[in-house]
Amino acid sequence: MTQYLIAIDQGTTSSRAILFHENGQIECTAQQEFEQIYPENAWVEHDPTAILSSVLSVLQQVVSYAQQNNLSVAGIGITNQRETTIVWDKTTGKPVYNAIVWQDRRTSDYCQQLKKQGLEQQVSSKTGLLIDPYFSATKIRWILDNVAGAKLRAQQGELAFGTVDTFLLWHLTGGREFKTDASNASRTMLFNIHQQAWDADLLSLFDIPVSMLPQVCDCAAHFGHTDRQQIGDSIAILAMAGDQQAAMIGQACLQPGAVKTTYGTGAFLMLNTGNQAVQSQHKLLTTVAYRLNGKVTYALEGSIFVAGAAIQWLRDKLQIIDSAEQTSQLAQSLPLDHGVYTVPAFTGLGAPYWDPDVRGMICGLTRDSGNAALVSSALQSVAFQTLDLLNAMQADKANVQILKVDGGMTANTWLLQFIADICQCRVMRPVILETTALGVALLAGLQAGVYANLEQISQQCLMDVDFSPAMDPQLRASLISRWQLAVQLASQFK
Repeated sequence: MTQYLIAIDQGTTSSRAILFHENGQIECTAQQEFEQIYPENAWVEHDPTAILSSVLSVLQQVVSYAQQNNLSVAGIGITNQRETTIVWDKTTGKPVYNAIVWQDRRTSDYCQQLKKQGLEQQVSSKTGLLIDPYFSATKIRWILDNVAGAKLRAQQGELAFGTVDTFLLWHLTGGREFKTDASNASRTMLFNIHQQAWDADLLSLFDIPVSMLPQVCDCAAHFGHTDRQQIGDSIAILAMAGDQQAAMIGQACLQPGAVKTTYGTGAFLMLNTGNQAVQSQHKLLTTVAYRLNGKVTYALEGSIFVAGAAIQWLRDKLQIIDSAEQTSQLAQSLPLDHGVYTVPAFTGLGAPYWDPDVRGMICGLTRDSGNAALVSSALQSVAFQTLDLLNAMQADKANVQILKVDGGMTANTWLLQFIADICQCRVMRPVILETTALGVALLAGLQAGVYANLEQISQQCLMDVDFSPAMDPQLRASLISRWQLAVQLASQFK
């Protein structure tokens, strides 16, 4: 019998459930957006109950579709926005505070204090991460310090912490399972990626009780079964992976040297480094790509905090476009050197700058500048930031010739050609753009026995379009030089 797999893709702005045929093709999909909460400047929160409600809604839709069409579902995989932090009551499952999103910068001052104390080397050597508000540890600490009674309740073993995957698993299994996977654990700044265990020294540093933390499993493992009353069926949950790591699987970046970039709310470039946890000398992160059968594969990662979020800002805040689909035509209406540059540092700059205090800037405006220039400059900023990451990787001795890309923004062929031109490498787009969801579905299939091994998984990941660089070298040099000047100007405005 043909087998089907369900991916729960819980992202920063929406939740999706996708039903995949075992050949990797999409059979059915459901999506639901939810509210973004901005309580103060540079604070970003989600309502965890809204996240859960959206996931239940889309999951029920695809499960119902499978039942109505007599399709056999082999298992579910969960992939999620990483680092986003939720603390909840172990008895009731009720969150003690809103989810603090990965983009949130409220712990910036605390992170600076830790750096001044000379602790970054200790943290980096254990976790592969830099000290930054991006990661979960300082967010947990903030909740325990600022929610009345939370610290005492945590010390008494009453509270649980999880990234979104763990929170969803807890509720989807009726509170029976409290687990995460190695890829998500590696983003908390509490997990020793070399020992593959929660680190006692870091827990002591951040004053976080170990009783709050979930069990860490392989990315493909038996995580439990869904509660039949919630979604109408009891289905095995067989995989979990952070969204960027899941996209690596979905792009078949399974060999050392393979590189992918996912363009979603943010953009994340990951380089497979095999069984070597390579320590970057140029402010990239060392992270777990995936762990299967106890064997760890590592990656170097560069994080861009704002990519698609800049287009969402143009749509929702400035209201100069109605949809992202309009951006390609608007960008094509102008020459590439229109002179407007957007530095979308709405929540600071990620790699390789790691400056949480920088704020967004638009420069080069004239009376002739209009909607098209703002749209084009926002799109161009994605390519320039990608180049910044590739330059850091090249400095770390990585030779990147091919960039596999995925995510919602890659439907924009104008953008992909501009990335190829600016980055001077081939850009390859897959047939299935939803590679994050595909990746975790394939991991679930691996655990279920639908696929025998990673080689068979890679056969489901097909390439569609290939973009090669074709820009005049002088134009490219001029555009990059102006971008670098714009970043310098933004960095002075804090």
